[in-house]
Amino acid sequence: MIEIHPLTPHIGGRLTGIDARKPLTASEVAAIDAGMDKHAVLVLPAQNITDEQQLAFSRNFGPLEEGANSGARDSDLRLPVVFADVSNLDKDGRIAARDNKKRMAALANRLWHTDASFRVIPARYSILSGRIIPDQGPNTEFADMRAAYDALDSRTKAEIEDLVCEHSLIYSREAIGFTDLTAEEIAAFRPVRQRLVRTHPATGRKSLFLSSHAGAIVGWTIPEARMFLRDLTEHATSPAFVYSHAWRPHDLVMWDNRATMHRARRFDRTEVRDMRRTTLAGDTGRIEQAA
Repeated sequence: MIEIHPLTPHIGGRLTGIDARKPLTASEVAAIDAGMDKHAVLVLPAQNITDEQQLAFSRNFGPLEEGANSGARDSDLRLPVVFADVSNLDKDGRIAARDNKKRMAALANRLWHTDASFRVIPARYSILSGRIIPDQGPNTEFADMRAAYDALDSRTKAEIEDLVCEHSLIYSREAIGFTDLTAEEIAAFRPVRQRLVRTHPATGRKSLFLSSHAGAIVGWTIPEARMFLRDLTEHATSPAFVYSHAWRPHDLVMWDNRATMHRARRFDRTEVRDMRRTTLAGDTGRIEQAA
């Protein structure tokens, strides 16, 4: 029997009664979707799955986003492009050197962000499988953008209602000092526009659409925009809105990028961390876009 136990008052649920290695029934898929709409983050413990099983499980919820290893060059890839390699391993499966370019770029995942907000059509769900977990962390933290919006005062809600931000992978990488991008990568990651306030297509709830990828507000100066976005991010990641997940081997965690932000936490780089993410593509008919 499927059961979901809340992990915090606002965000996160522990889901039991599902075996992600097996085909799901339509009712099971519907129950997971409903759980995501309510909790925004679901933790499925003890899911010792293969890559093929993770792909099959993920496809129950829609088409997968290709090229999930954003910012990783083809020569650096360890996994097929349908996976985001959220590990500290190089293409040969060894712990990456401190100056490995893929590793350095991926350090920006420790900033609060939303997956693929830098794409014209941002992501729906992300599904992360913890294959090998370091002895000491790292936790992944999730912030509820719905509760953060609800907690804003009416004046701020009115101010942000029609604001449009520019998102680019370049902004988040520059924030940590990583600027080693080719001309082709700079062209590929040119800024896209996203509304700062978005309405969830299934629940109708409004939320903030923030990310470290957001580096400008249309019509504002860059300094004012970045300070305002920083203030909103500080508000939205207050402890009251955050669930911190302590990973155990074979945890499967899925989250709704339309309602959350998240970040990885620091860990001992000499220990193996092998985690693999599949990402559900957004839907142009359901996700509100800026013109």
